[in-house]
Amino acid sequence: MRRFRFAAVVRQAESGKAWADRARRLEATGFDVLLVPDHLVGPRLAPFAAMTAAACATSRLRVGTLVAANDFRHPAVLAKESATLDLLSDGRLELGIGTGWMAADYSAAGLPLAPPGVRVARLAEAVTVLKGLWGEGPFSFSGAHYRIEALDQQPKPVQRPHPRLLLGGGGPRMLTLAAREADVVNLGMRVRADGTGPDGADAGLAAFLSKLSLVREAAGERYDRLELGTSIQQVGTAGPVESWSAADPSGQGETPQVLLGTHRDMVDRLRHWRDGYDLSYFVLHHERDLDAFAPIVEELSGR
Repeated sequence: MRRFRFAAVVRQAESGKAWADRARRLEATGFDVLLVPDHLVGPRLAPFAAMTAAACATSRLRVGTLVAANDFRHPAVLAKESATLDLLSDGRLELGIGTGWMAADYSAAGLPLAPPGVRVARLAEAVTVLKGLWGEGPFSFSGAHYRIEALDQQPKPVQRPHPRLLLGGGGPRMLTLAAREADVVNLGMRVRADGTGPDGADAGLAAFLSKLSLVREAAGERYDRLELGTSIQQVGTAGPVESWSAADPSGQGETPQVLLGTHRDMVDRLRHWRDGYDLSYFVLHHERDLDAFAPIVEELSGR
């Protein structure tokens, strides 16, 4: 039986003290991980400085990205930053990485947004580079997108063989890659190819269940070692919800991404998804839902 773990996405704070207070509140409530997004536009702190500050303010809370955009950093740079943070946090880093997808980031920064297939192929190479550079001794790699020549980076991560790696997504290419390479798979909606937001045609229970089946098949013998999770977009009450992200929870009412009803209803729903479908890692996507969700974390965390 997989044990429940809970994370929360935190985007910003008005000061260092306020940021530290947010991290300490999550730790005191029983959350396992504080996650920081990675976008160039919008009210969000930069991930690595924010994760370092959160780690320094806490003793147990793990820190991670949901998710670092591969197109924003060469994997050799990301490997170095990640290993350093893992060392300074005493092994509390969980690195989430994705292709990069939001068109507004690319257009505002003057970056080319490649087709999805190119971005996924580039990410696959980046994962290979990350794992290679986190290993012992010099690492070399020659691919279509990256070339590494006998690079032996120091420091190495505290966690061996490497920090927990999270990959997420909704499309079959991303989920297949995640099933084969990640430690944690975060299931979401497929993103439109033009980067304007999640694809509404990918919503609903049938689509979500098909993703679970795809991950199980693609993982093969790795499946029992995977941690499966998803992001909770709405908690407690029905009706329209203002979202800081492009995700629209209106079509996800039958999936674990929307939790409605009483405290007991929500606890039972999470147990249903864990016991019946192996989902055990749940990410609270909006701080606005923290008060409603905290009692659930206190009851279920680690059980």
